[in-house]
Amino acid sequence: MDRRTLLAALASSAAAAAAPWAHAQTGYPEQIIKWLVPYPAGGGTDVIARTLAEAMRQTLGQQIVIDNRPGAATNIGADLVAKSKPDGYTIMSADNAVLAFNEHLFSKLPFNPQKDFSYIGAIGKFPLALVVHPDFPAKDFKEFLAYVKANPGKVNYASPGNGSPHHLAMELFKNRTGTFITHIPYRGAAPAMADVMGGQVPCMFLDLASGLQIMQSRKVRVLAIGSGVRSKLLPDVPTLAEAGVRDSEVFAFQGILGPAGLPQNVVARLNTELNRAFGTAAVQKRFADIGMEAMPGTPEQFFTLARAEAKRWGPVIKAAGVKLD
Repeated sequence: MDRRTLLAALASSAAAAAAPWAHAQTGYPEQIIKWLVPYPAGGGTDVIARTLAEAMRQTLGQQIVIDNRPGAATNIGADLVAKSKPDGYTIMSADNAVLAFNEHLFSKLPFNPQKDFSYIGAIGKFPLALVVHPDFPAKDFKEFLAYVKANPGKVNYASPGNGSPHHLAMELFKNRTGTFITHIPYRGAAPAMADVMGGQVPCMFLDLASGLQIMQSRKVRVLAIGSGVRSKLLPDVPTLAEAGVRDSEVFAFQGILGPAGLPQNVVARLNTELNRAFGTAAVQKRFADIGMEAMPGTPEQFFTLARAEAKRWGPVIKAAGVKLD
């Protein structure tokens, strides 16, 4: 075999060997995608994931199966995804915990949120609002601030648990206003809300996804909202910034991650279909029902948001002395 024939044969063999990989990449997805949710079924994160998964399934042409893996403040699910094969068939919902809080709340994590994930795209955010029981002496934010300053340590606040966005939102509020309010952690948003509505605990920060209905029905009084601008769903409620609290935007946010090393075309395809899903009627209705603001954008924008939030919340968590291990 002469040199020219040998080179042609080698080139043909290389092309044949590369063909299955090239086909797998250009044909993505070719099998069921597993979408891991690091919370129990039925919660807000789970419902959002299922709504988006159904919308994305229709354009991806493959089924997306939700896999609930709660535990360890989302670390169990996140670690599973970080260590999964980077082929685009395992993705996850990630929120403030995975992306911004846990690196400050735990002495050591089994994964690095900056290096061990591929950032696919942001899903959305919903602000947290400061609410009180209707019989609480303060009728507006100004009166609330005056009351807690006059009664340091005597006012309790509820949260869905240590390290939750609701807990840390109040710690940021305390930090910015120089107030002392005592934390009463619950195991979930539902029991915390129930005790605030019942008057057992006078106040809490509550996200719109969980509490919009009771806010609008006036079962609690909404004093201020932690968004950059007033919510269209609660137009009469001032923002914390309007009330004079600096650097006070507090919100829960979510996005989609995959393991580090996802092929660029896979990230691009998932990002495209996620952004397309925001325009569907089902997703728009679900987001409107829970007061969630969609955040279409690029993987790079999602990464930038996550790292900015991690940097912002680190000093707050350290000052409050909050640890989960």
